[in-house]
Amino acid sequence: MLERLKIKLQYLLPRQGLTLLAGWGANKQAGWLSQLAIKSFVWYYKVDMKEAQHSELATYRSFNEFFVRRLADNARPIAAGEHLLVQPADGTISQLGTICNGKILQAKEHHYSLEALLAGNYLLAEEFKNGQFVTTYLAPRDYHRVHMPCDGTLREMIYVPGDLFSVNQLTSENITNLFARNERVICIFDTAFGSVAQILVGATIVGSIETVWESNINSAREGIIQRWTYPSADDEGAIKLEKGQEMGHFKLGSTVINLFASNKIHLAPHLSSESVARMGEPLAEAVMLEN
Repeated sequence: MLERLKIKLQYLLPRQGLTLLAGWGANKQAGWLSQLAIKSFVWYYKVDMKEAQHSELATYRSFNEFFVRRLADNARPIAAGEHLLVQPADGTISQLGTICNGKILQAKEHHYSLEALLAGNYLLAEEFKNGQFVTTYLAPRDYHRVHMPCDGTLREMIYVPGDLFSVNQLTSENITNLFARNERVICIFDTAFGSVAQILVGATIVGSIETVWESNINSAREGIIQRWTYPSADDEGAIKLEKGQEMGHFKLGSTVINLFASNKIHLAPHLSSESVARMGEPLAEAVMLEN
């Protein structure tokens, strides 16, 4: 009964309005009020501040400054090896596996369309046909910066407006096509492992999604798909990021979806649904190692 009520509230609540209000409040430098919100959050979610670059809560002037806190040096070692890809974020792997018949597993008995996730771009969807996917859920207590799974050159970025449903396990299991419905930022990289997509999915009270090359991508929320293209690796102005390098962050939590081309990588065999994710730990290995 309680779960059904929570799902109904997802449809009834003014999600856009709540998100705008939360983003506004979280960005305010409100002195003791900001400190109270931060301390309450740390207590309630049992956030481990020993991992943070700045462990003293008084360092953070606003809730957003705290929420996108950086980790201390060497808190997340990056697994070495040129043929090894690493996890892009802290959180929980909700689902992973093969993209079968153009469908991605959302939750038990729930699939959604690869093409819909990529905003109807069928040519882009072809690049990931029969490939691999990993969905990582970032809970409120987690570190919320997102990093590169491998070296890559940014090819294009697509902002897709959409809904702002929560993306926790309950909604994943009960709201169809959740990730293809929600607001998201699709980043496509050219890598030694073929095309790699890193998709940052928005949710209720996610104030903004930002990347290191374009800040505050979704601040206007004008309701239109936007697309940016970037120079190739050998051209001037190319955006090249290294494995483990930060590529973006959420101001309040959400989900990261990675897509990989077919026959390019094998996902690490120790990973499964509900595995704990830690940025920098092994995610996948190049197929070429087994040839």
